[in-house]
Amino acid sequence: MSVKIVSIFPEVLGTYGDHGNARILAHLVRRSGEMPEVVTVSVNEAVPLDGDVYLLGGGEDGPQALAARRLREGSPLHQVVERGGAILAVCAGYQLLGRSFVAEGKTLPGLGLLPIESVPAPKRMVGEVLSEPLIGISQALMTGFENHGGMTILDDGAQPLARVRHGNGNGDDGYDGVIHASIIGTYLHGPVLARNPGLAQLLLARVGITVEPSAPHWKLHHERCQDQIASLWTSRHR
Repeated sequence: MSVKIVSIFPEVLGTYGDHGNARILAHLVRRSGEMPEVVTVSVNEAVPLDGDVYLLGGGEDGPQALAARRLREGSPLHQVVERGGAILAVCAGYQLLGRSFVAEGKTLPGLGLLPIESVPAPKRMVGEVLSEPLIGISQALMTGFENHGGMTILDDGAQPLARVRHGNGNGDDGYDGVIHASIIGTYLHGPVLARNPGLAQLLLARVGITVEPSAPHWKLHHERCQDQIASLWTSRHR
């Protein structure tokens, strides 16, 4: 079995190393005994419609606006969602999948695939995040780092990805990310799949791959969790 992993526009949506999520998934697919195919799509290329997992990362305002314009042409991701293809969208990629987002001081149309809107935040949200996943994955905590000037408002009834214990996530709602249809959105960098093996397992399970991450993968996750727990305890007891 071949698993096609599509990394979308990493030259403009890869400011914080989110293309690393493709490498993590490829490693796990090989570990499962199957064959990964990683396809890197540049901003001037068409997004293939036959992928299994699609990845979008973070980027600055101008690149985010460019990516949104390109992804509206032909609506490839709408077709991916219609057939149930899995999508992981991080930060700017997360925002542009909603109905609207703000870039360079302008409110711009998103792709409308997520029940969210993103607006300017009162201040830039930067730093480590510790959260509790609200979905069934094989880890009790999630970690990552955030760096975004927007905040995201979920529609009533939308399912957040995680409850934030330290950091900001979506903004002032106490949550990070959203899960909707075949899409997972989050503000977590790291890359998020390097820091959170259970989330990587979930993505691959959606395309029929069952795999146990390696001991070093879990070790990195536990180390980051312990670092964040220690930091949170210290900040509360000063």
